[in-house]
Amino acid sequence: MSVRELVVLGTASQVPTRHRNHNGYLLRWDGEGILFDPGEGTQRQMLRAGVAAHDLNRICVTHFHGDHSLGLAGVIQRINLDRVPHEITAHYPRSGQRFFERLRYATAYRETVALTEAPVAADGPLAVTTAYTLDARKLSHPVESYGYRLTEPDGRRMLPDRLAAHGIQGPDVGRIQRDGSLNGVPLDEVSEVRRGQRFAFVMDTRLCEGVHALAEGCDLLVIESTFLDEDEALATDHGHLTAGQAARAARDAGVRHLVLTHFSQRYSDPEEFERQARAAGYAGELTVARDLTRVPVPKRR
Repeated sequence: MSVRELVVLGTASQVPTRHRNHNGYLLRWDGEGILFDPGEGTQRQMLRAGVAAHDLNRICVTHFHGDHSLGLAGVIQRINLDRVPHEITAHYPRSGQRFFERLRYATAYRETVALTEAPVAADGPLAVTTAYTLDARKLSHPVESYGYRLTEPDGRRMLPDRLAAHGIQGPDVGRIQRDGSLNGVPLDEVSEVRRGQRFAFVMDTRLCEGVHALAEGCDLLVIESTFLDEDEALATDHGHLTAGQAARAARDAGVRHLVLTHFSQRYSDPEEFERQARAAGYAGELTVARDLTRVPVPKRR
């Protein structure tokens, strides 16, 4: 059975708290695992969440601030210690190449795994597979930062009533799907487009075009909301979003399920993030992330 879910490993910004680890997010997408922004302590959080090194196929780093990348050293060494049998690809801003190399070789260990470095230098596609296209968009932060978006190819949904009306059944259903028509009946007549699912990951940034482009039409959007709305000036100054800003971006983009995360340690009431997101007009499904939360990708419409 295919699984599509977000496993939240950590939700703190800048410094961890007693209840929040540094950042870390695993997207399970059918048989693949994409690890986003492994901050300090990610390896232990993976253990607590039941995530193994063998589950990883890609690592995506938005930028090289420590709360988003210091866990790389431990994760990479664990991948090699466990002798993961498949290739793993790492995406990260090309401008931070020296930081990636320092973290990859922070200490001595035996390399046993093919880790492919695929740095990001501009907006656009990073990988195209049969299951998804992975894109990057530049964000607005004091250091170069990129958000990531995963888009599943559109498919087709067969319509039983129209198939029956044309007497198409059994093996003929497969034939019309494969050939595009059957006995003069086009595939469009008995099916409709099934839009592929869309996921986006937006971390440290001010509001910018990249935020809106990444969020557009997403089924699941994971987005930072470091500050509450009363601290908007502080958020802008430090290159971050407030709960209201993130929610309005999600509302305007038609996001189905919004996940708020990356919270400043200055706030003691996480429910206030939800209240401000709702006050900003977001009416879809909403999760204020906690460590080790699991969030399923919404079912197709």
